[in-house]
Amino acid sequence: MRKLFGLCLFTVLALALAGCGGSDERRVFEAAILSDQPADGDIAFDPVGQTFTITNGPDTLFFGIDDSDPNLPEFRAFLDFPLDGSTGQDVVPLAARIISATLEVFIDSVSFAPIIPTLLDLVSYPASGLREEDFDSPPLLTQELDFFASDQGRFVSIDVTPLMREAQRLGVADFQVRFLLDLTVDVGLVGIEDQPIVSITAPLLTVVYAF
Repeated sequence: MRKLFGLCLFTVLALALAGCGGSDERRVFEAAILSDQPADGDIAFDPVGQTFTITNGPDTLFFGIDDSDPNLPEFRAFLDFPLDGSTGQDVVPLAARIISATLEVFIDSVSFAPIIPTLLDLVSYPASGLREEDFDSPPLLTQELDFFASDQGRFVSIDVTPLMREAQRLGVADFQVRFLLDLTVDVGLVGIEDQPIVSITAPLLTVVYAF
């Protein structure tokens, strides 16, 4: 189903681009890139103990506030998508023009709230492992979205075209994003599945570009 939807979207965009005419002779391609699971992770901040807990490469990434813990730790989740083919995935050339980009994640759990306002940040962090400072490093670009209790056990597709275009403009080797709770609310915890041997539910970045 994921492949069929991507193929349909790719065909529509390719036909639309071809119909525009003009002097742009570049061809349209689609890159499908699974996240680099060992470089994914989450960071939990305990506001009582003023401590950070960093988890690199877990099977489930969490973001939000854990209301079951009396200290109410806040989690932030990170995903890394190499764009240069270094993990054997598709390549997005630096000179490519981004037409669209979609991030698809499988939601393991949605807890403590029916609607969870979320910020999705374009960030930069070492692929070798997260650091405490990555928890609240300044974002390169941010967009807003909501997760819902009904998303549990389902795939959620997120249009990340603005973030991908900014990553391409900056010339970064990896598309890296951070999920965090929009702190206009103070409740809600989301779990994103990220098992290394289950590619069908792994976070997937799909980029349509002209080159």
